Amino acid sequence: MNRRPRRIPAILAGFAALALALSGCSSDDSLANQYREGNSKGYIAGDGSVTEIPADERGEPVEFDGTLEDGSTITSADYAGEVLVVNFWYASCAPCRAEAPDLKAISEQFADNGASFLGVNVRDQAASAIAFNEAYEISYPSVMDVDDGGMQLAFSGNIPPNAVPTTLVLDTSGRVAARILGQVNSPGILKTLISDAIAEDG
Repeated sequence: MNRRPRRIPAILAGFAALALALSGCSSDDSLANQYREGNSKGYIAGDGSVTEIPADERGEPVEFDGTLEDGSTITSADYAGEVLVVNFWYASCAPCRAEAPDLKAISEQFADNGASFLGVNVRDQAASAIAFNEAYEISYPSVMDVDDGGMQLAFSGNIPPNAVPTTLVLDTSGRVAARILGQVNSPGILKTLISDAIAEDG
């Protein structure tokens, strides 16, 4: 009796190849996995990983402008010549609330010592941002970026802030020198990144 050729091994091999190709794109992409989960936590959490960029490998200075929660405007030129820490956040983000006391303390430590802080609120209206800052006694301003995403776009060509919160350290030339992806879990690490960026100019 003639039997039809068995094609199961070939089919299985095809599936295996497809699975391998897909895993190459996403197996280590924890942010993508969180997005695909479709849960309702309202943010994609980073893992707190730190990326530092050597001075000779940094891109062009980041140029930006935006409107603060009080309605005034701000630009990258306002921070020319100093280290700038940019924190992407919004009020109902749990890790944003958790890191707020540390950011407040560190911003105050460096306020007169070579570094400024700037928030970028990616979701709220001004009233919510103001209430958050009052609750956590945060004195540095935040750009309200929910309407046009201009700040997120300005930084996307360098190290994309693809999780909230994300904290970037810009050197005195306005280039991205370091990133903390997710909650600032170790204040000491952020302090070191800022101090290193300040020291470069010295």
